[in-house]
Amino acid sequence: MFFTQHEMKRYLLFLMLIAGSCKFSGDYTPTRIEGEQLEITSAIKANDSLERFIEPYKTNIDREMEQVLAYVPYNLTKNDGELNTAIGNLMADALMELSAPVFKSRTGENIDIVLLNFGGIRSSITMGNVTTRTAFQVMPFENEIVVATLKGEAIRDMIHYLIDSGNAHPVAGIELQLEQDNSIKKVLIQGEPLQESATYNVATSDYLLQGGDNMVFFSKAQKVTNLDYKIRNLLIDYFKQEDTLTPVRDERFIRFK
Repeated sequence: MFFTQHEMKRYLLFLMLIAGSCKFSGDYTPTRIEGEQLEITSAIKANDSLERFIEPYKTNIDREMEQVLAYVPYNLTKNDGELNTAIGNLMADALMELSAPVFKSRTGENIDIVLLNFGGIRSSITMGNVTTRTAFQVMPFENEIVVATLKGEAIRDMIHYLIDSGNAHPVAGIELQLEQDNSIKKVLIQGEPLQESATYNVATSDYLLQGGDNMVFFSKAQKVTNLDYKIRNLLIDYFKQEDTLTPVRDERFIRFK
């Protein structure tokens, strides 16, 4: 149902009058609550005045969303690899490259690892122009980048999570090699062996920091730094600077056959 502005005012006034005339005792409880599903379909006639009001804003948003930022010469999908994918590597590398300077300027420290989640990649990137809309499709959420400082033992928990999850979660800064039976062959952080007593700065999303996707190891963070930088905005910035995107699967996380 659609209302004109005048009709809406009259309807709200009617509701206020009804509410003001209804008085209930303090111990009143309803005896029955009923609900009805109202289906919104194309059969509902559009409100022309509302569409005319929205049209200029829609035109402007569409213009912004279709702005070409980069180009990709082949399709990118999150299902093109078992333990790492080209699109996942792109996202993790973008996060490492653009969030590291922000973190460095605020703390004087470096980001050692990036970890995102497989399920957070919400769309493929098709061959051709990459637009602002592409970034919104890949990352439609309002997730922000945070950096969690973890001891080596928590990083060990993170590694076991990656092995057990069975998904190609995007990572950067870490090299993880598995034997055929999933035992760990090699772990390197920034090219160096994992040290249980050391501390590492892990860039991730605020959703995962709070235990999303069962990443409970983040609860062991010694400190957390919020970069006030949305992942989607970072992707837009990355697309603008790269011109042509050519990510590939590599050996950052592999299992020997």
